[in-house]
Amino acid sequence: MSKLRKALEKAKESRQHDDASYKEAPRQTASESEGMVIMPERASHDTAVEKINPSYLQTKVCPIDFENLEKKRIISICHGNMVADRIKILRTQILNHLREAGGNTLLIASANSGEGRTVTAINLAIALSQQIDGTVLLVDSDLRNPSIHTLLGIDVTKGLSDYLRGKAEIPELLINPGIPRLVILPGGKPLVNSSELLGAPKMKLLVKEMKERYADRIIIFDSSPLLDSADSMVLSRFIDGILIVVEAEKTTKEDLKRTLELLKERPVIGTVFNKARG
Repeated sequence: MSKLRKALEKAKESRQHDDASYKEAPRQTASESEGMVIMPERASHDTAVEKINPSYLQTKVCPIDFENLEKKRIISICHGNMVADRIKILRTQILNHLREAGGNTLLIASANSGEGRTVTAINLAIALSQQIDGTVLLVDSDLRNPSIHTLLGIDVTKGLSDYLRGKAEIPELLINPGIPRLVILPGGKPLVNSSELLGAPKMKLLVKEMKERYADRIIIFDSSPLLDSADSMVLSRFIDGILIVVEAEKTTKEDLKRTLELLKERPVIGTVFNKARG
C-alpha cells in the first residue's frame, strides 16, 4: 500500500464522515442533510463527537486515483510531509480569519494564470476537510478555464456554468471525490461571457444559499486570474475572505501591486508564496 493510500485510510479512521446534497431547506449542519442516510454509531462515554457514516444518495461519488495526486503537487492528503504541514498551518490561519469575520466563504485568487492558484485551492480544501468539526465545498468558478476536475482526474460533463445557464440543477452536479467531508462543484463547459453570469442575480442567490445552508461548512472558490478578466472581481463581492497566490520568480511586484489595488475594497486576508526554491 502506498504512503498516500495509508494516509487516506488513517484519515478516514480519525475523522467523521460527512457530505450533503444541495436542496432548499432550513439552515442546518451538514450531518443533517436530506441527501444522505446517516447511521450514527453508539458513542462511548468519553467521546464528545458522534461518529456518522453517510451513504450518498444524490451526490455522485467519483473516487480519485490517489497515486497520481502527488505528481500534481496535491499533497495535503499526506501526513508527516513538510509541505502538507505548512498547508495545515495555512488552514488554521484561514479558519481563524473566517471565524473572526463571522464568515465561511474563501476566494483563491492570483494575478496571472499558472501561478498555482487551483492547486492551492485543492490542497487547502482537502486540508480543511480533515477537520472534525465541519465539511468543505470546493467550487470551480474559473468558468473560462475550469480545471479542478482535470487535476483530480474526474470526468465531468456539466458544472456551475450549466447551472447558471439553466441547463442543470445543483444536486446533479455535486461530486464526492472519495475523500470524506469534501464535495466538489465543477466548473462545467468553458464560457466566454463568464463575468456576466457570475455577476447575475442567480449566482448571488446561489452563493447566499451556500453560505447559509450549512452552519459547519467552509466554501472555497477557485477563480480566474485577476489581471485576465473581471470574473474574480465580480465574484469577490459575495465573499468573506480572499487569499492571493503569488508565484516565486514569476509574479512581479507590479502585478501584485495592481492586484491589491483591484481588491483594495475587498476582504483580502493574506498571500501565499508559491513555488519558492529550497
